[in-house]
Amino acid sequence: MIIPRPAEYTAHPGEFAVPAALHLAAGPGAERPADLLAAYLGPDRPRTGTGPVITVRLDAAAHDHRHGYDLLIEPEQVTLAAPSEAGLFNGVQTLRQLLPARALSTDPAAAPAEIWRWPACHVHDAPRLAWRGVMLDVARHFMPIGFLHRLVDEIALHKLNILHLHLTDDQGWRIEIDGLPLLTEIGATRTESMVGRAGSTVFDGTPHSGHYTRAELAALVAYAAARGVTIVPEIGMPSHTRAAIAAYPRLGNHPEARVPVWTSWGISEDILAVHDEALDFCRHVLSDVMTLFPAPNIHIGGDECRTTQWRASAEARDRAARAGLTDVADLLGWFLSQMHAFLAEHGRRAVCWNDAVGVGHLDPGVVATAWLKPEHAAEAIARGHQVIVAPHEHTYLDYRQSGHPDEPPSADDRVLTLADAYGFDPLPTGLSATGPAALADGSGGPGVLGTQAQVWTESAPTTEVVRHLLYPRLCALAEGAWSDERRDPADFARRLQGHVPRLAALGALAAERPGGW
Repeated sequence: MIIPRPAEYTAHPGEFAVPAALHLAAGPGAERPADLLAAYLGPDRPRTGTGPVITVRLDAAAHDHRHGYDLLIEPEQVTLAAPSEAGLFNGVQTLRQLLPARALSTDPAAAPAEIWRWPACHVHDAPRLAWRGVMLDVARHFMPIGFLHRLVDEIALHKLNILHLHLTDDQGWRIEIDGLPLLTEIGATRTESMVGRAGSTVFDGTPHSGHYTRAELAALVAYAAARGVTIVPEIGMPSHTRAAIAAYPRLGNHPEARVPVWTSWGISEDILAVHDEALDFCRHVLSDVMTLFPAPNIHIGGDECRTTQWRASAEARDRAARAGLTDVADLLGWFLSQMHAFLAEHGRRAVCWNDAVGVGHLDPGVVATAWLKPEHAAEAIARGHQVIVAPHEHTYLDYRQSGHPDEPPSADDRVLTLADAYGFDPLPTGLSATGPAALADGSGGPGVLGTQAQVWTESAPTTEVVRHLLYPRLCALAEGAWSDERRDPADFARRLQGHVPRLAALGALAAERPGGW
């Protein structure tokens, strides 16, 4: 009944009864996973140090994969061992899923401290890919910080380890930056929003606003880390920056013409200039972002960069010439490489959407998120990049789940069914995965670092719609990221049937789902 499917699961006779008072033994370095397990088992269970023991410990011999784990549940004891803290966090989520669904409820009245039972079993498990993520666009529509906390806990349940927050775009700037107050005073609010798809002439007339304080983001980062999840911030550049230009017009290519935060969907031609002031702005923002997010990887956007304004700018043409570029379009790769070099000086690595791969002058140390076509992953790897495989046809959960007439409006007519999501293989034949160390230091050379789901929110204005878009397709994509290439739709359907009550207990499901489950 576990999602994603473990590599090895062997059922044994009997059960382990989780007592009302816990004897939870945490070895050195295992304290955080043990504390998380205790929290999942309920605050009403004191840790007494007596009775049947649950042992959580680091053990280099427990698995040959650094993020793998070995779990043995016996009637008299439970032992969770792993070579790393990340492996222990993964094992804790398996223990969580092996509890009755009602034990996952966020309502204490619905989940009293009764004696839960774990089935006796042996689980020997490890992830297929190092980067297993979800991207949520909070720039187009702001999502409350409490929702992000709950989302972190939900993705941890599915052994996903990355929450990629798309924090800035043409339609809104959602993060406080020290020394640049206008980014949120001006850039966090648009006067109205387009109704329908890009190109629509209908607007709702309602202002949309919201941003996260530094304290809120710091608390979210800590909450996620305590669950083995890393928050990867995205600060888009040099495109998708209309909100920043609205706040500070000198950043743009037409500083004399103040523009408002964009109210439309689609792609704005307003992009950052390439003069020193704009580059220094980006470095300032990234410096501040690094103080809030300890993630070794920082996403810097780079997608859908219309170069019309650069081509019309003598300043941009001069910059291209001085950089030895034969085409102004090559400034995209040059710009992103400048930011990657800055991040590298601080021990971080840049991630960008794959648009700049092949344009020229993009440092191969930049991680490429291959979102356009599946074959772009192989092309980026051939150019020396580590890659996050995320082609939109298979991973964009803002696409409709079905053709049901009651599906929420979508920015696109495309349909991505549960079967489509389950059938997606993020590690295509002929490509190899990097090791888990690549997450932290980029080691291992070119290859597939991982995969992630995307939820863009032009047509998802509420958390209820986002939840509808996520589930159950995220469960299928999580399995593709974690488990091997074997696919058994009937087996997945059986496990999903048992998993839905867990999602319901967590409050993760939208109130209504057209067509049912």
